[in-house]
Amino acid sequence: MAGFHHVEVWVADLAEARAEWGWLLAEVGFHREGEWSEGESWSAGGPYLTLTTSPNTSGPTHDRRAPGVNHLAFGVGAPSRVDAIMAAAAEHGWHPLYHDRYPHAGGPDYYAGWLENSAGFKAEIVADDD
Repeated sequence: MAGFHHVEVWVADLAEARAEWGWLLAEVGFHREGEWSEGESWSAGGPYLTLTTSPNTSGPTHDRRAPGVNHLAFGVGAPSRVDAIMAAAAEHGWHPLYHDRYPHAGGPDYYAGWLENSAGFKAEIVADDD
């Protein structure tokens, strides 16, 4: 069957990534499956995500506006779950994007919040369609 096997996110500061991404991944239903000195893997029962340091990174932050991955989007169920994650995000290194249009920045029938962490990675937190 076609689909992603895994997504690998290169990070400049693993300790910072573990704190910021670790919190967010746990909130959206992932659990840590493995950990090693240069990274860790997270799964929600299917394809997994790794956070990995690399000697080949070109800078300390991710430029989501450059060619490449713009953001990762996570489905979390009810709109109240989106609200709870968005409300707690700032305490965990994430700040809201498009907050002036929250929760409908993606359109009137699309309930979601967007976050950016200290390294410039963007995540989208999406409610299920009703």
